Amino acid sequence: MADALSVIPAAVLRNLADKLYEKRKNAALEVEGIVKQLAGAGDHDRITAVINLLTTEYTFSPQANHRKGGLISLAAATVGLTTEAAQHLEQIVPPVLDSFADQDSRVRYYACEALYNIAKVVRGDFIIFFNQIFDALCKLSADSDANVQSAAHLLDQLVKNIVTESDQFSIEEFIPLLRDRMNVLNPYVHQFLVGWITVLDSVPDIDMLGFLPDFLDGLFNMLSDSSHEIRQQADSALSEFLQEIKNSPVRVNLFADSFLFVHFVFINCDVQCASFSPNILKEKQHVLFICHFLTRAVLLLKSVDYGRMAEILVQRAGSPDEFTRLTAITWINEFVKLGGYQLVPYYADILRAILPCISNKEEKIRVVARETNEELRAIQADPAEAFDVGAILSIARRF
Repeated sequence: MADALSVIPAAVLRNLADKLYEKRKNAALEVEGIVKQLAGAGDHDRITAVINLLTTEYTFSPQANHRKGGLISLAAATVGLTTEAAQHLEQIVPPVLDSFADQDSRVRYYACEALYNIAKVVRGDFIIFFNQIFDALCKLSADSDANVQSAAHLLDQLVKNIVTESDQFSIEEFIPLLRDRMNVLNPYVHQFLVGWITVLDSVPDIDMLGFLPDFLDGLFNMLSDSSHEIRQQADSALSEFLQEIKNSPVRVNLFADSFLFVHFVFINCDVQCASFSPNILKEKQHVLFICHFLTRAVLLLKSVDYGRMAEILVQRAGSPDEFTRLTAITWINEFVKLGGYQLVPYYADILRAILPCISNKEEKIRVVARETNEELRAIQADPAEAFDVGAILSIARRF
């Protein structure tokens, strides 16, 4: 701390805690200039000392104005570091994230503003904190203060932009958090979650469809939300996913494995171009390019887990909400058409969900249920392949 005190004038430290915003802002600009000079001199030990001082004496202070000044100055220090900010993020970001839970709404507001300014500087280096940031933004989306909600929304938009352009984002690490948050009932949180699902699904290199079973039930739950806007957003997201499923090949593994094997052969073996027709492939490089392109294309194809989703749809087909029930049996209908044989183990459960809908008071539900029933009857399944004849007959007797 002594090193930090030697480089930051006492007047600057005093103004960082002033009750007037302008004085805190000007003091933070002074901190930015000091950190910029230290970074130019490569004095990262003193930069670390400055950040520690701002954190311990200001951001974690019991005085609200100190905390506000600390947040502004941490963002200013990041701006001063510019391209060298990444190596200090472990010091800078956690105190800001902690401030999102501050009891003072103005401190929460300044925390959003500070993290926004930090994110603008570090961009992709920011991703290592994504799950913590997402969790914090999820909570702030339902904040009691409108100004905090507005600031959180601006930060959310920036984080979305950073994620969509980053190659460091891990969907595998994110999905468990998303799955957990889908159980939250707050309508603002629902809107926040649907927005993220839609954005991530729009990124070509992120296979949200492959993880759809993890949050499908949550989306269906939103179809009966009290907010008309959220119901529309959930319906739109579900419609988009169903269209992606309809556009996705059911079986691609053999095709993918074939091209991976060819690619392997050409990399590891000395294959002569003469072994191929000169009118088709004249250079080994052309073969490698084609194999690589096709392999990449195949591996990017969306994967569809009909079985796991069928279990969810069967439950939702019995929903007391008619729109939810109609959407669920519409999905089941498409699943039976697209992946009929994959659904054989779930045949009895699907039949149990569909048969009551055949006599539903809503015509749309009756029509889809009857069509699905006909599709099920057309499946010629082998009893040896998990086709439970006894269960099916038991269900049929009830209706």
